[in-house]
Parts: sequence; structure tokens; C-alpha cells
Amino acid sequence: MRVHLIKKQTIEDYIIKNARSKASFETWYSILYRADWNLPKDIIATFNSADILGKGSNRVVFNIGGNNYRLICRYYFGKTRVHLFVKWIGTHAEYTALCNKGNQYTVQLY
Repeated sequence: MRVHLIKKQTIEDYIIKNARSKASFETWYSILYRADWNLPKDIIATFNSADILGKGSNRVVFNIGGNNYRLICRYYFGKTRVHLFVKWIGTHAEYTALCNKGNQYTVQLY
């Protein structure tokens, strides 16, 4: 199924504030645009450095730009397409701090 990215504007806003991230997120998005997923394992097949979060969160963490950036999204497999909701964007260091507090499962900034 094709992927429908919810809150793409959030990523675009992040790129404006963090100009160095532009090429990395553009590469990620170009891969996502061509993705065809039917199961969560297909996310990993497309982005082998992504991690599916546990605890029934239906969340995935994408490592972007050679691990410079992290993007947390919630996924939902619908009848005709996969919905990918942006929940959080930040640097690797910011993600580590988020994880140290256990918030990667619940953060919803966007």
C-alpha cells in the first residue's frame, strides 16, 4: 500500500529551522514516496536503520542523515494505504534525551 504522510509541513518547518537537514529529509521523503508497505516489517525492509517501537505504540523511529536526525512517526495500516503521522523530530542527541525519560512512546509534539 502507498504511504500517506500526515503533517509533512512539520518536516518542512523543521528543515527551514535546520538547513543542514534538508538533503537528508529530502532523500528520506523520496524513498517514502515510492514505498509500498503491507506490514510493519515492510517499513524496516524500506528503511533498514528504522526501529519499530514496542509497547503497542505503533510507532517507528527513522534514523535520518547518517544518524544525525531522528523522526518518530505513528503508523496505521488502513484498507487502501498506510497513514504515517509525524509525532516528533530532532537530533540524535535530543532523541537520546527523550528516550532517557521514556517519552519516545508517548511524545506528540505535532
